[in-house]
Amino acid sequence: MIRVALKGLLGRKFRAATVALAIVLGVAMVSGTFVLTDTISHAFDRIFVSAQSGTSVVVSGKTVVQRSIGSNATVRATLLAPIRRLPGVKTAAGAIKDQAKIIGKDGKAITTRGSPTFGYGVDFSRPRFNPLTLLTGRWPGAGEVAVDKTTAKKQGFRLGQMIGVEGRGPVGRYRLTGTVGIGGVSTGGTTFAAFDLVSAQRIFAKKGAYDSISVAAKSGVAEAQLVREIRPLLPASAQVKTAAQQAQSDSQQIQQGLSFLTYFLLAFAGIALFVGSFVIFNTLSITVAQRTREFATLRTLGALRRQVLQSVVIEMLVLGVLSSVAGLALGLGLAKALSALLSGAGLSLPQTGIVFATRTVVVSLLVGVVIALLAGIFPALRATRVPPIAAVREGAVLPKGRLAQHASPIAGVVIAVAVAILGVGMFVGGLSTVTRLIALAVGCLALFIGVALVSPPLVGPLAAVVGRPSARLGGVAGRLARENAARNPGRTATTAASLMIGLALVTFVAVLGQGLHASISDTLHRDLVADYVVSPVSARQTTFATAAGNAVASAPAVAVASSVRGQQAKVAGGQVTVTGLDPATISNGWRVEWKHGSDAVLRQLGRRGAIVTDTFATDKSLRLGSRIRAVTPDDKTLELVVKGIYKAPALGSVLGSVSLSRDAFDATFARPENQNTFITVRGTPTLATQHSLEAKLAAYPDTKLQTRKQFITSQESSVSTLLSLLYVLLALSIVVSLFGMVNALALSVLERTRELGMLRAVGMTRREVRRLVRYESVITASIGAVLGLPLGIFLAALVTRALSSQGIVFALPGTSLVLFAVLAVVAGVAAAILPARRAAGLNVLEALQYE
Repeated sequence: MIRVALKGLLGRKFRAATVALAIVLGVAMVSGTFVLTDTISHAFDRIFVSAQSGTSVVVSGKTVVQRSIGSNATVRATLLAPIRRLPGVKTAAGAIKDQAKIIGKDGKAITTRGSPTFGYGVDFSRPRFNPLTLLTGRWPGAGEVAVDKTTAKKQGFRLGQMIGVEGRGPVGRYRLTGTVGIGGVSTGGTTFAAFDLVSAQRIFAKKGAYDSISVAAKSGVAEAQLVREIRPLLPASAQVKTAAQQAQSDSQQIQQGLSFLTYFLLAFAGIALFVGSFVIFNTLSITVAQRTREFATLRTLGALRRQVLQSVVIEMLVLGVLSSVAGLALGLGLAKALSALLSGAGLSLPQTGIVFATRTVVVSLLVGVVIALLAGIFPALRATRVPPIAAVREGAVLPKGRLAQHASPIAGVVIAVAVAILGVGMFVGGLSTVTRLIALAVGCLALFIGVALVSPPLVGPLAAVVGRPSARLGGVAGRLARENAARNPGRTATTAASLMIGLALVTFVAVLGQGLHASISDTLHRDLVADYVVSPVSARQTTFATAAGNAVASAPAVAVASSVRGQQAKVAGGQVTVTGLDPATISNGWRVEWKHGSDAVLRQLGRRGAIVTDTFATDKSLRLGSRIRAVTPDDKTLELVVKGIYKAPALGSVLGSVSLSRDAFDATFARPENQNTFITVRGTPTLATQHSLEAKLAAYPDTKLQTRKQFITSQESSVSTLLSLLYVLLALSIVVSLFGMVNALALSVLERTRELGMLRAVGMTRREVRRLVRYESVITASIGAVLGLPLGIFLAALVTRALSSQGIVFALPGTSLVLFAVLAVVAGVAAAILPARRAAGLNVLEALQYE
């Protein structure tokens, strides 16, 4: 049977290729995701290992709250001297690692689409602890800087030139002495600025402190022994780790972010494979039906049902393996495309040589083969039910399965279970994030399957409606196309289902995105009072120097400037954003929508009062008067009393989950920074006013000044960027479904060869035959749109209802929905091009003799 299966596969090359393509694209997405994230992970590992290459142990502040580089807890510089005097220590040096913005030739901070902007302070007298590699020039001294080679080349910087760099304050001018690299890694859009240690402490406002102290052991002293020697010297806020432990800890922080990226991309790979499974199932179902006489002949010659099943399974196994191998190869190119896509979306990350891990090979092969076998098992079982007598019958068809008559009730049960699972995932409290996501994924998949199962009875009525334009415009060809679409409702429904899933997901994204747009717009138009807003120039950057807010507040045209600080902290057991506001001026910039309290509450905050969002209060069972504990990244503890509760608008607010008075914030958090500064000017804002404000911010190029309208537009555009990324990733499932339609139409043309020959014999022209196939494809695609668009709207309505407490509203994007319907018709036309040409090219006499 193996020989029979392989010969059968080779005899149907076109069908095999189109089935394989569905697997290839899905597996390519899986392998491309793993290759991309493994490559990025390996690059960071090399950076961390290189940074600790000459180090035995590292002393640093305890990580109480996970935050960005440069905001972590520091250690006292006075620890360095006693550590150096320990008997097991050969040498030790302090280090600074923060964020530094290099100023480009245009006078603006180089943000490279949100990539990291590192600033290093290095003790160059102890080169073994230097994480950087000098590529040209020399190491910097006082008033000097070295930058990464990529930035220097792109900006045309020359050694000896004065360039601007911004740390935790206004821009400083430094002489460029050299260019550097790190770990032999391509750093993507990441920038580096290196200073001597004393300069870095001043630039990053860390006088008397280091971010870490690197220690090298004497010969023969074990790292564990050195750790034991150092630990008694450390305060409770500091910790000591071996170099390997520190590198692993740094790597784990990166892995957490990469895990999200991996799962995010794999979700879209799963969607493509899920759509591909419908394509495989439909293709094999048609193929098995067309091979009825072949299987019957095998049965007549003595083949057992088990052997017929084995034959079909072998075909799918071979196809799955070959497709998975091709998908693996394509994944390498797709990894580069994904990298470019993420870079375009503002996420350009370090990379090194391509990493093609064993895990990638195993998972990709396993996924491709399993999908092929699962999608092919039911058509294979149908093949075993072919009776031997069918070999001598003309027009013999496969017997219906035992569950066929119960298809509608089964579909109803599946849909009901799917909705119940979705309800649990969206509305039941107390679930972990992973459990909630799994419930939503399983519910969506079950819902798609249920709708696909219930759709065959709907094909006839839907074909009659969506096929009406074809029947009117296409004459005989249009009427025949409508009848052909309804002739085999199961096949048409399965073909349309693959497109239905893609369109449902695209519609879901569009409707949810429209709701987010509307929610953000309503919130900002309602609550933003200020004339201008100062915010970070980069989407990745969340805060900026307080000095920038103070500078713009001194402009003559400013009536009120209210700065809102921002920082992460652990409050009531969870990590949230804590903001510090000026109770006397915040209402001039942002209107707080109270649920319990009023603006009078703000003046009562003092040093221990706080206001919280209603969602945070609900999650933590808080009410007015409740006491909560906040722990800062420097391990400071602050006991707070809830003085007011305000409504959390869509996608959060300019205020965090917990807000304190600005005085309390500054007294509690080390190195406070602004999140936004709201400016109200005297009189009507003018262009001259804006120029005067921008002049005050010229020394702070990591900030941007926006009018009220510009700020609202920028917040809305962030949603548009995310939607564009989702559309591109979902396009893969649409492409897979498109090939599924091509396959189904091609097989349909093959199945109706004799019928098409008779139509040509009675006078139908080649053009009319092409039109017949094209109209049938458009009708099938339209059925997919009719099913997919409402399904996507339904899912978006469920999610919107679940997020209503976050201020998300339900809104239909009418233009987008019409566009999706038009694109479905275009997809139908595109899918029909090759099958229509093949149908029109049939030889009439040969077609009449075809069996």
